[in-house]
Amino acid sequence: MGKLGCDAHGDLNVTEFSKPLPSIGIYVASASFLCALSMAADLLHGFRHRKFWFPCNFFSLNATSLTLIAVGIKLSLDLNTSMPSRQDQLSKLSSSVFACIVMANSMPSLGIMETKDLLANVVALGILIITLVVNICIQLGTGAIYVFWKEHLFTLFLMLLMLLILCFSALTVPTTKNLLELKYKKKYEIAVKECPVETETTRVMKLKQDLMKFWMMAHTCSPQFVMARSVTCTASGFLCLLSALTLGEAMVQSYLRPGSLGFCNGDSDYKWSTTLALVSQTTAVAIGSIAPATRWFTAVNFRCPIRGNKYYGEEFRVESYWTQCMAEGKERPLRAWIFGGRRWRKSVHDAKRRVLDGCIVIQYGLVLASKVIRFASVYCVSRILICFYFSIRRRSSDEKESGSTKLDLARFVLHLEGESELVELMVRSNCEATDHWIQNGRKNQPRHLIEFLEASRSGGFEGILDFDSYEVPSLASEEPPNCWALPLVTLTSIAVALPNIKACALKKLLKAVDEALVYVNKFEHVLDMRGDLANARKAAEVVWLGVDLYQKWLDVDLRKLSSKQERTSEETLEELVDIAKKKFSESWQANLMVCIKQKASHWPMKILAANSMYRICQTMLENNRRGEDLFKEMERMISDIVSGCLANTPLVISMKCLVTAVEVREESVGKAALHLGRTEKILEIIEKRRIPELSPDQMGKIDEWRTFFRFHLSV
Repeated sequence: MGKLGCDAHGDLNVTEFSKPLPSIGIYVASASFLCALSMAADLLHGFRHRKFWFPCNFFSLNATSLTLIAVGIKLSLDLNTSMPSRQDQLSKLSSSVFACIVMANSMPSLGIMETKDLLANVVALGILIITLVVNICIQLGTGAIYVFWKEHLFTLFLMLLMLLILCFSALTVPTTKNLLELKYKKKYEIAVKECPVETETTRVMKLKQDLMKFWMMAHTCSPQFVMARSVTCTASGFLCLLSALTLGEAMVQSYLRPGSLGFCNGDSDYKWSTTLALVSQTTAVAIGSIAPATRWFTAVNFRCPIRGNKYYGEEFRVESYWTQCMAEGKERPLRAWIFGGRRWRKSVHDAKRRVLDGCIVIQYGLVLASKVIRFASVYCVSRILICFYFSIRRRSSDEKESGSTKLDLARFVLHLEGESELVELMVRSNCEATDHWIQNGRKNQPRHLIEFLEASRSGGFEGILDFDSYEVPSLASEEPPNCWALPLVTLTSIAVALPNIKACALKKLLKAVDEALVYVNKFEHVLDMRGDLANARKAAEVVWLGVDLYQKWLDVDLRKLSSKQERTSEETLEELVDIAKKKFSESWQANLMVCIKQKASHWPMKILAANSMYRICQTMLENNRRGEDLFKEMERMISDIVSGCLANTPLVISMKCLVTAVEVREESVGKAALHLGRTEKILEIIEKRRIPELSPDQMGKIDEWRTFFRFHLSV
């Protein structure tokens, strides 16, 4: 018996090494299919949300996709495995075209990357593509690839050109982000300061108008959208379409006249898995070419002369932002790690300037070539679209008439130099987006919360002061600040423990509070920017989890307390006071050093929860309310607390639209519009109350509300 890897005579057993190759072919097909699924998901997402520039939500340039791409092009990287048949040779070409497709698809994702990630991913992709190009050239020289050599050379040219476009487009991402971020902040200030034209405009209508402005700003400065509408991304889409057509031409030619191409007989060591990989990659190419081709066609369609866009004098001008990053780099001093004498540092600095000068020339050439491609495409496509001239013009005039009655959103479109002609298109394409989000939100309104607020409607917000009396002695020397959620869940916990309360009334209260906490928690997360109330918010979450699922407050069974029919409400409250004292004392002793050294707002969650329960129960005992009267009083307080918190909706929306990072700002504004649709009815209810005149900073803090009411009631 021979050694491992050798036959019985001791010679190398070559056949043993080829046995795993069909499994590798399946591996290649699987990776290609996963890429196809990701690109298909982006397509569906784009069509569903009418984003025909197709953002990269599922397939973007990252470590995972780079790994899949590397596996997907394995057949083209194989230098020495014989691949004689038709499907073998086609699979070599399909791998190369597949690489072109994924580059074109992933271009918009460059906009959402941080600078370090952008550099790492682009360098990794560059190494992968250069390796692929070198390996294909070697195979063309050795004869491993013996057919479709013209198609291979053309695909390699497209591949290198697309790699250059992608790399040099990535250089503009930090610059465009900074430019548009400055514009966003200026437009944001204008949008916030502007008052509605109608003096009787409601708060809800004002919010809708603000959201339309915020959405237009956030969408038009979205880094993915900025990249997707750039001239280089448009050109990349055209090159992607050419590469897909090249593969299609080769496949048609191989089946229509296989004899003239001279395919060899026999099978490769990959056997049947080559066909599987070819089918998988062809599917990926077909799916992946739709989004880039649509971006190209949309840009070309808009710039056709039939739309009246006559600006050819500016068509071939290269805007400054394309080279701004490199121009600034030329003037920057050398880093501290460059050691040596003055002559050495001068030589390094001069070399850096020459390299950047070369990069600027390449960037100029790529942008100019991209504009030439776009111009040539416009010239050709306009001849095809001329037959639709009248219908397009009629539709455009109708859109302008309908848009004339809308809010003037063109002022809030953020665009780069040379994109002024796109303003009208961006307004027309997105003017209804906010209404769409709001309508979707209206389908999922918090029904139980709305019914609760309507049933317990009051004229003001005095319940915010009434739930905790200032005269109640504290359990500690320092009193922790209140958050919106903790008194809300504490009051609900007490309501669950009260005896002789109707089950249906309690059930309605629990459902309403559960829906309210969804919004209260989100609001407090935004309003508490410094995190001073983080522990109090966590305490509210822990307490509510027990109350909602098990009707327990810190392991105290509230159902047992409420089931004691012979007891009065006062006795139940007194027992809760004793329980709260005990919990506070136990937690205080266990965390004595922490409590002494830290502020009250940073005390452990159990201490904060026990302190809240103690103070609110003592306040309820002072009110001398019993039974259902006490329950209704607590419902009023809960309603006032929820209404007071949700009265911060304009402030929360404004903060989410400004503070959020630019990469996710568009999504944040969309969620704000969804929230407005869900809470529109609630805001109308709150608007009928007497909202106190507080500053935006005071509105977000429940203790500021309490101070306001205490002062005005004492006057």
